[in-house]
Amino acid sequence: MAAKRDYYEVLEITRTATREEIATSYRQLARKHHPDRNPGDADSITRFKEAAEAFEVLHDPQKRERYDRFGHAGVDGPGGGAHFTDVEDIFQAFGDIFGGGIFGDMFGGGRGGRRVRKGADLESEVTINLLEAARGVTRPIRFRRHRRCDECQGSGAAKGTQAETCRYCNGRGRVIQSSGILRMQATCPSCRGTGQTIKERCRSCQGEGFSIEEVEQNVLIPRGIDDQMRIRISGEGEPSPDGGPPGDCYCLVHVTEHPLFHREGNHLICRVPITFSQAALGATIEVPTLDGPEELEVPAGTQPAEVFTLKRRGMPDPRGGRQIGDLLVQVNIEVPRKLDARREELIRQLAELESSHVSPHRKSFLEKLRGYFVPEENATPDKPVKDKKK
Repeated sequence: MAAKRDYYEVLEITRTATREEIATSYRQLARKHHPDRNPGDADSITRFKEAAEAFEVLHDPQKRERYDRFGHAGVDGPGGGAHFTDVEDIFQAFGDIFGGGIFGDMFGGGRGGRRVRKGADLESEVTINLLEAARGVTRPIRFRRHRRCDECQGSGAAKGTQAETCRYCNGRGRVIQSSGILRMQATCPSCRGTGQTIKERCRSCQGEGFSIEEVEQNVLIPRGIDDQMRIRISGEGEPSPDGGPPGDCYCLVHVTEHPLFHREGNHLICRVPITFSQAALGATIEVPTLDGPEELEVPAGTQPAEVFTLKRRGMPDPRGGRQIGDLLVQVNIEVPRKLDARREELIRQLAELESSHVSPHRKSFLEKLRGYFVPEENATPDKPVKDKKK
């Protein structure tokens, strides 16, 4: 299988291109390789699909950010870019684009008359902790969407009546508009693209054909998912207004901060305090991992902020690969804020051996007070010298 081309190369744009520049480039390429202009040309159809896939990713800020960080792997998983297998998929995905969007209706909404539209996508949110993100979890999500009206079965017409063919567009849902040498199609202003008109509206849905329902859906969150990633639940979005496929529901995942671990990609960072004696003499310490405590050998002479790596103790690959990140243990030498007499004595002895300059022994408050009022050279333990009055 041939490797995918870079999406920026496909659209012939730079990596700093704006959304407007992305849309403009896609418009030009779609015109150039559109199947109606290149009948029977397999290479043009391939380029047409390729450009649509690149546009679908780069025109979406979140998908573009993942693509810039991880390349094709970042958008090939759940919630990633589209993979069009047929030209009809592109017309369904970009129905608005081909029928009034960035193409200005120049292609007439596709071949074969009025094209059905895919339902709108929905978005929900779920919050999990780092351990759940590492192991994967199934969580229920709740959202609201439209459902087909039970009374009119989605027709929008009152019971006992039916919708009629729109006389303005003859049921096509589109009307032809001419501007100079250009002929463009636009959505019918009378039926709003449905091709039908309703004289007597359904009382239950007010002619909309749909009502609101509360939905609860279980979503499988894969192992290794990161904060702000999205999971696509196919077919759980809004229903199509004209008999097309339903939209999708995108679940935005929030991963809460962990008190011990900080995530960097698939790696975890844990900062562990150790004493000076452990750093100087070496020690076996216990460090936390996602699977429980684990022993770590700290060699003699360990320096502050030194990092030790525990292989494959990090996060799994969210795209389903076998690669697992590492746990990076950074040791910080902890300096005690208070010392008892014995420890202070030993540390001062060490300072003498090292010929280090350290602060003198702390005086008590009474000693400081005595030195403030009485010159130390004239004071005696039992009879301090008092100031003479002038």
